Amino acid sequence: MDSKAMNGKPSNKKIKVVFVLGGPGSGKGTQCAKIVEHFGFTHFSAGDLLRAETKSGSEYGTMIQNLMKEGKLVDSSIIVRLIQKAMLESENDKFLIDGFPRNEENRIAFEKIVNIEPEFLLFLDCPESELEKRLLSRNQGREDDNIETIKKRFKVFMESTLPVVSYYEQRGKVRKVNAAKLPEEVFEDIKAIFSSFQGNDIGYRQIAIEAKPERSASLIKCWLPFLCIISILLFLILFLLMSRTCTVFL
Repeated sequence: MDSKAMNGKPSNKKIKVVFVLGGPGSGKGTQCAKIVEHFGFTHFSAGDLLRAETKSGSEYGTMIQNLMKEGKLVDSSIIVRLIQKAMLESENDKFLIDGFPRNEENRIAFEKIVNIEPEFLLFLDCPESELEKRLLSRNQGREDDNIETIKKRFKVFMESTLPVVSYYEQRGKVRKVNAAKLPEEVFEDIKAIFSSFQGNDIGYRQIAIEAKPERSASLIKCWLPFLCIISILLFLILFLLMSRTCTVFL
């Protein structure tokens, strides 16, 4: 792992982070993909980062794999440093962190090591009955999509993750949307939140796209006098050549 990321040293990047939380089956992955597409964020999932590090064969990956084999939880500081490393290695400065922090320990470790607070926490609020119906009906071949495991996941979410939501709610940083609606309708609500949050960034992207024709026009305007001069010189050369040719024949 990069020493800069592991040592928690400050970076020159002005990083903006949005946490995305919701119960299992609330549509976090679906909505994160749409946010990435429309607003230019980079999406990280703590679970995906852990799996990728494990497959990498690194010292940390081996340690994580051993912890998982023993049925032990991966320390919050390890997860946070994986997220920090991924952010520092990215060229982007706007990040969605999906399914994190899962508990207060995660939250405290993130704020201590990375030394920043999220811009806000996007909370996909959905009744347990709807989440249960979604998880039981989806066909992804997941072993944990059975009623007993689903109940346990709900219990963990209520006991461990909701206190994190409450913490940021008290700080005025929670943006809640009704995730029980159709995905397209949910994203309309999310679009309003992100448009308000990064109005300047969106404006810049639109200006950058719209400015291309203007740039081309200004370049043509700049080169026009030179093109005129070159055209006149070519005309004079052609005229002289034709004059000499006529003289020779005469």
